[in-house]
Amino acid sequence: MANTIAASGVSCPVVLNGVGISKMWQHQGAPTLIMCSTTAKGAVELSRLVNTGCKLVGCGSAVPSLRVSNNDLAKIVDTNDEWISVRTGIHHRRVLSGKENLTDLAIEAAWKALEMTDVPPEDVDLILMCSSTGDDRFGSASVIQKALGCKRNPLAFDITAACSGFLLGLFSASCYIKAGGFKNVLVIGADAVSRFIDWTDRGSCILFGDAAGAVLVQACDIGEDGLFGFDLHSDGNGKRHLISTFKENETDDASNENHSMTSFPPKCSSYSYLQMNGKEIFKFAVRVVPQSIEAALEKAGLDGSNNFDWLLLHQANQRIIDGIATRLEVPSERVISNLANYGNTSAASIPLALDEAVRNGKVQPGHVIAAAGFGAGLTWASAIFRWG
Repeated sequence: MANTIAASGVSCPVVLNGVGISKMWQHQGAPTLIMCSTTAKGAVELSRLVNTGCKLVGCGSAVPSLRVSNNDLAKIVDTNDEWISVRTGIHHRRVLSGKENLTDLAIEAAWKALEMTDVPPEDVDLILMCSSTGDDRFGSASVIQKALGCKRNPLAFDITAACSGFLLGLFSASCYIKAGGFKNVLVIGADAVSRFIDWTDRGSCILFGDAAGAVLVQACDIGEDGLFGFDLHSDGNGKRHLISTFKENETDDASNENHSMTSFPPKCSSYSYLQMNGKEIFKFAVRVVPQSIEAALEKAGLDGSNNFDWLLLHQANQRIIDGIATRLEVPSERVISNLANYGNTSAASIPLALDEAVRNGKVQPGHVIAAAGFGAGLTWASAIFRWG
């Protein structure tokens, strides 16, 4: 017989030994148990999970050593510092170079998150690597697990959702903890979009940078629960506005009449440069993100912009950030932004900005943050959480 836990929020389906749970809800108050377990052992396990919350306890970030200014870009493309900064708010970005790679940045960010909390790698139960531009087509999470020295071989896998990826990873972490009994989950956002940029296109090359950021999400008593509400969406109708598609490399054999034979074996393939309709992405973001944040606040029981301390948005463009803040009636002094120094770092942008804000003392333990990511897919996601 299935058991049901009912409360307001987001559900995570799961089945446990001796007890089936049809929904584990993201909540602020205590849930109501509707049905009893089929076994005594299952009842104990269910009771434990009902009383489990999760909170963000550590963070870290890492960026490449190469710092590229707007004036540097003006040497290779028809642009200038004023043109870029006025339209985007960006002055510098970091770009992978030499022997640097994205996985190493992710490892560094993860180490810093663990060091902040004094949690040893062997206590990590799950690693989520949120990235669309990893070093390996099959994912990098397991490489990070090995590099950290996680001796119990915990589950590690990659999540691909572009600029919304980190918040989807945060939601996944909460589900694994609240419905799966996990204790410590590393959520890493890391991207190297510079690999897929046409550096002769001033409309896109000015926007992006590379980075990694990480947080440690930890199980706690329900009374200390720090993840209050989520709102998650995608819309494939808008995919065409931000894409980097698979393509077959052109060969001399393509014109051969016997195409069925010349197309086998398949030739080496790659992905196209990132293609973006900036105007459509702007309209999309300022329309859906305020609605999403308001929905997440409602699920968290925190209606209104005065019920959180900081607004933390995906660092895509300062005009987008300002437009969303205006619609939510959040003053600029309560908006976290480091876009000027790093550009758009995709899935890394939210944890990178959070880490800087925590380490410089802007974000204090107990502060409530409304965060939102948006981008390719199209996808968008919001989360309301408390730091510490």
